[in-house]
Amino acid sequence: MERLEDRIKLVSIWRNIIGGNIMEQKVKQDISIGKNIRSLRNKSKLTQEQVIAKMQLLECYISRSSYAKIESGLCNIRVSEMKALKEIFAVAWSDFFDGI
Repeated sequence: MERLEDRIKLVSIWRNIIGGNIMEQKVKQDISIGKNIRSLRNKSKLTQEQVIAKMQLLECYISRSSYAKIESGLCNIRVSEMKALKEIFAVAWSDFFDGI
């Protein structure tokens, strides 16, 4: 039952994201999406440094070490960072959650 509640919370969060209502809220990574983010980056044939440069052009400022921590699941990701990654990788929101 707890998994269903977690999914309901995620759906609620993502409805707000898609509607543009949240920019700086963090997504709690009780389930790590870092592996999927790394996979999306690799599919885009980008290095971490290239992703960081593109994020900065989108006014989303993050260090390479912080980004690496997100990919490894050691750090939470901000919604604004996810929004930038979605644009950079040209993917759907659901791609961040594949296999979860």
